Amino acid sequence: MKYVAIGENHLYSKAYAKGKKYVGRLAAVYVLPDLASRKLQKAHPQKLKINRIGLTVSKKLGTAVVRNRTKRIIREAYRAVDRERSVKCGFLIVIVARGAATEAKSYHMKKELEKAFERLGMIV
Repeated sequence: MKYVAIGENHLYSKAYAKGKKYVGRLAAVYVLPDLASRKLQKAHPQKLKINRIGLTVSKKLGTAVVRNRTKRIIREAYRAVDRERSVKCGFLIVIVARGAATEAKSYHMKKELEKAFERLGMIV
């Protein structure tokens, strides 16, 4: 299943300012309840609540190839956590890659996200 991305810059800013956060070695995770989740639920074909995901990888971390690889690894790690542990729905989730994330493997990132979501109370 493809995940819905956060499209507006002001939602990233809100998540940074008002959301709960976890900062680890590989990533920082911000979580904020999504006020538009009810409207998105009505528009969803199966009428399910969904999370909107935002990924941030700075240019400081490397070239476009490195940044895109890092984003792919984060996406796959989020999918794995969601499949295995079931993440709560109806939230804005912003994942910010840190310097060590460029060399990390997907299972390291998965462990990091599991720990983050557990600490933030996002695991069902």
